[in-house]
Order: sequence, then structure tokens, then C-alpha cells
Amino acid sequence: MQTVTAKDATIPALGFGTFRMPGPDVLRIVPQALQIGFRHVDTAQIYGNEAEVGEAIAGSGIPRNEIFLTTKVWVDNYRHADFLASVDESLAKLRTDRVDLLLLHWPSAAVPLAEQIGALNEVARAGKARHIGVSNFNTTLMRAAVAASERPLVVNQVEVHPYIDQSPVVSAAAELGLAITAYFAMADGRVFADPVLSNIAAAKGRSVAQVVLRWIVQRGMIVLSKTVSEARVAENAAIFDFALSPDEMAAISALVEPKGRIVSPEGLAPVWDVAA
Repeated sequence: MQTVTAKDATIPALGFGTFRMPGPDVLRIVPQALQIGFRHVDTAQIYGNEAEVGEAIAGSGIPRNEIFLTTKVWVDNYRHADFLASVDESLAKLRTDRVDLLLLHWPSAAVPLAEQIGALNEVARAGKARHIGVSNFNTTLMRAAVAASERPLVVNQVEVHPYIDQSPVVSAAAELGLAITAYFAMADGRVFADPVLSNIAAAKGRSVAQVVLRWIVQRGMIVLSKTVSEARVAENAAIFDFALSPDEMAAISALVEPKGRIVSPEGLAPVWDVAA
């Protein structure tokens, strides 16, 4: 498994995401993903499946210390006392004494950023999170979070797929030493009907999903894949035995659109950076 290094963190480049995955599917598919070779599992408090993720990992036969486990604190829990209590609840559900990465799930102006970052640091100091970071932060918020944190922030998890230009946040993350974790890589299924991607996949003898995942990791990012299909779990894991050419990489990047963003929930989304 290829890894990405950011500050003191070494993170498997391919993660298994559980967003919008019901508990029974988590219990069925996560152990299979781990058996196939996934070593990075991503969940969140708001997903409502941390308990099933914990049960799936415990029953997978893979030692917990071989798995990079990420969860995210929900915005309703950003007040200091609520934050600490929610992390303890997450750890109990996940059947572990610490997560490998703990993220702020979305920005929130309801609680001072310094308070949020302070709670992240306190959890890390207590040994309950090996690494800390953010998710869905724009460049301004990311810089402010880094400046406010005593411990290194290692990740900003953001939407990445062929139709969105995230160059401002990607560049800022590189400058600050943060890795980018990409979610929504399949653009909510849109990639499967794209002729450019289909042609590249056919030429490579690969699936469209494999091509998109490979395009992201080849750019030095971490990417989350998600499926409830046993066949597609194995397919999604098989992205490290081929490479895209510079021309293929450029053709996929050229699919970007000015309004390609998909995930921007009202009341949560910050003012997004606009690419030049």
C-alpha cells in the first residue's frame, strides 16, 4: 500500500470511506475491504456508523495497530466540554483507545476556531488521537487553524474529482505541509458516463473508478473509495500496479468546470476559494 507523509504522519494513500453507509453494510463490507488489503478506514460522528465500524474492525482479523482509523467531530460538538465528551463516545463506539486521525468535520463560526483547535490539541495530548486535522476548510481557515495549533495539523479532507478545481486549497496545503484527503472522487457517479474517462479506462484495461482513483493518488493525494459491492472493493484496491501517462493525467485534469463543486451544504460550507 502506497503512503502519503505529512509532518509526522504516514497515511495509507487509499482509504475506505463509510459516508452514507448503513450499519449492516459496514459490518458486511469493511471486514472484506481489510482482508483485501485496505488499511485506512474513514468514518465520522455524523455518519451514525462508528459503532459498526468498530465492530467490523474488531471482527476483521486484522490487528487494530495495522489500521489507520479516521473519524471526525461534528459541528454540534465543538464547544470544549462537548468536544471532549463526544470524542470519548466515539472511541467507545469504535472499540479503541485512540484514533489515528481526528478531524474537525466542517468549519463553524458558532464556536471560536481557537476553541475548536484547542480541543483537538487536548485530545491529542491525552493520547486519544495520534494526529489531528480539518475537513472542508478553505485556504483562509486552514491557515488560521495551523497558526492556532500547538501540534501539527496533517490533513485537510476536501471534495476532489475531475470536475472541480481545488488548486488554491491544494497549493496552500502543500505550502503548510498538510496532505489532502480527497472525498467524492466519483462525483456522485458522474464519472461513469464520461467519455474521456471511459476511453482512458478502455485503453488501460481498467475500470473508470480505478482510473479516477489512480489520477488522484498519482497527484500525491490520499483518496477515499467507497462501495458496498464485494467485487468493486477488490477492483478499487487494485490501483498501484499501473500508472497514467502525463497526457492521460492532463486529459483528466482538463475536465474541470468552473462550477464543478457538488458538496456545499447551506449553513456548513465556508466561502470557497475560487481558482484563478
